[in-house]
Amino acid sequence: MAEQNPKIQQLRLQLERFIEQLDQLDPEETSVEDVDQLIELIEKIEQNLDRK
Repeated sequence: MAEQNPKIQQLRLQLERFIEQLDQLDPEETSVEDVDQLIELIEKIEQNLDRK
């Protein structure tokens, strides 16, 4: 398999972390702070994509 672009690898890792966090949330117990953290993570991913 050919080597993947480092940017794609980084994006894949960040998305995997996001999905893991999302899967662990219990809708009954999720706070506004939890949602804010997820939003911040997505914003960081977007910023990283825009930079490179």
